[in-house]
Amino acid sequence: MRNKENLHGVIVPMTTPFGEDGNIDASALEKQAEFLIEKGVNGLYPCGTTGEMLLMDTEERMLVAETVVNKTEKRVPVFIHCGAMATKDTLRLVAHAKSVGADGIGVVTPSFFGVDDKAMIGYYTTIAKSLPDDFPIYLYNIPQCSTNDISPGVCEELAQTCPNIVGIKYSGNDPSRVLEYLKIRNYEFSVLVGADKHFLQYMIAGCKGTVSGCAGVFPEMFVDIYKTYKKGKMNEALQLQRKANEIIDILKAGTNLSVFKEAQKIRGLAESHVRPPLLDITEDERLNLADQLKAYL
Repeated sequence: MRNKENLHGVIVPMTTPFGEDGNIDASALEKQAEFLIEKGVNGLYPCGTTGEMLLMDTEERMLVAETVVNKTEKRVPVFIHCGAMATKDTLRLVAHAKSVGADGIGVVTPSFFGVDDKAMIGYYTTIAKSLPDDFPIYLYNIPQCSTNDISPGVCEELAQTCPNIVGIKYSGNDPSRVLEYLKIRNYEFSVLVGADKHFLQYMIAGCKGTVSGCAGVFPEMFVDIYKTYKKGKMNEALQLQRKANEIIDILKAGTNLSVFKEAQKIRGLAESHVRPPLLDITEDERLNLADQLKAYL
């Protein structure tokens, strides 16, 4: 297993820039990748929830994947999220991610329709067997959005039977679940969390890093937390986390993707819109956001 390619630290689930015409703005996507790399993030994760994955068709997602991989030029790992509503589309995106040079993939659980543990294991096993044993896969569990949940038992079985399943991105709200995931493979399983406010605490518990939407706006703040933690300066890291929590509240912790996109514009990235049925924030909301962020720029 190419452990050096497994994810750690600050991983950014990139937003997907859409122009006024609704099309993907590839140049803006390249600029965003460059901005994040320059700020020191440890990896990029396009086409996830923050990237409005299910509001794009397969070809659009392939365009995003290829654009980010090409722009990054192996300076940081790029793991493409490939989960889709139809298994055939997931498999197509998985094959494409590998073919364009991605370092690995993430795959969300089946969505909307409830599946039992047997179906969950079958789904991920099918994906894992479509790839070489040394091509890293992260499970992606966000039960509050997807309907389905990956239990610790299912995760354990997949980790034992599929050597290329190297970890899980958990965006749920149960700290005890995180601790159960951490036990897998005798604490060698890579657990990433999406709870920005608890990044430091989860790192102390043994997690490898965060997949942080808020880090897409203020990457340096989260990078500082990670570097300070790795140096063992816990009090300083705690102060940095507290400051980051102020930003997270202003950014609404990712509950409105248009807030992320407007905040990225404030930081110098291209203007970008969300895809319908999502709505851009209003002009009053834009002005209020800019006013709130002044103290952190």
